[in-house]
Amino acid sequence: QVQLVESGGGSVQAGGSLRLSCAASEYRANSACMGWFRQAPGKEREGVASIDIDGSTRYGDSVKGRFTISRDNGKNTLYLQMNSLKPADTAMYYCASKTGWCPQRVLYKYNALEYWGKGTRVTISS
Repeated sequence: QVQLVESGGGSVQAGGSLRLSCAASEYRANSACMGWFRQAPGKEREGVASIDIDGSTRYGDSVKGRFTISRDNGKNTLYLQMNSLKPADTAMYYCASKTGWCPQRVLYKYNALEYWGKGTRVTISS
């Protein structure tokens, strides 16, 4: 049973940084499409970033230039470095994955991801 466990969320002021981690068990992170999604209260789930089997990355427009997704294959862990945080980044952040390559426009197709973590909360104050 694949398990994804997020950590690293918290409360910081605008302009600050956080690094989220997602530990994947029973899984080889480098043979999977993995990504970060977020959902704020009253809003739809939003794709934040994804990383494919070959290491190629994609980002949502609202986080480009501020967030960086990466993967440590040895530790089977996915990361999301978040810099220049804004109050609009406040949300529950979820790690998700699927076996094999990412589908096209994966950030808009969260239903294509097979496995999900329980989320980690990020709160940015102004």
